[in-house]
Amino acid sequence: MNNSDLNHPILEQSFAIIDREIGKHHLSPQEYAIARRVIHTTADFEYLNLLYFSANAIESAIQSLPKSTPIITDVTMVRQGIITLVTKTFQNPIITAVDQSLTPQPGKTRTETGLLRCWEQYPQGIYLIGNAPTALLTLCERVSQSGIKPPLIIGVPVGFVSVVESKQVLAQLDVPQIRVEGRKGGSPVAAAILNALLILAWENEQSSRNN
Repeated sequence: MNNSDLNHPILEQSFAIIDREIGKHHLSPQEYAIARRVIHTTADFEYLNLLYFSANAIESAIQSLPKSTPIITDVTMVRQGIITLVTKTFQNPIITAVDQSLTPQPGKTRTETGLLRCWEQYPQGIYLIGNAPTALLTLCERVSQSGIKPPLIIGVPVGFVSVVESKQVLAQLDVPQIRVEGRKGGSPVAAAILNALLILAWENEQSSRNN
């Protein structure tokens, strides 16, 4: 399987348009591959400057994804956005936090409660939070208390309540992470980031086999 199997021709045409409109930029090639996919998903060029990558985030993902590392999403929409490429590439297990709990714990949302259950089972999973800032806050609390570092946290919830605060808490953690600063983000953005990482990891695997 090659890139043409992973990227639809219309997607490649869209990438070419984005490349022309952006021109020169400050991102590394791998960072730009992620930003470009987010921009394609949102038609919002501000993401070029809103995305934050910790120093080892992309490399950690590239090393972890081919090992069938579980991917934990906060909500179903994120899962639906990544399942096609996950199936085409490394077939990682995908666990959705909101589906892990029918009855929330007192004072917590279903997503928070489900996230806690996911953490108990998959502390070394890749965490993908695109909708629920409460789930991101809960995840950050568990990481801080346990000292366990997941290979990657993608923290891109969207909205007005606790969104900026949850990202600020994530920013304080010494853990591989990709964030969208401010209020923007969302499930499509989270899925776009993970899909871009899947392709980078797939390309890396193919290159290693050919050398």
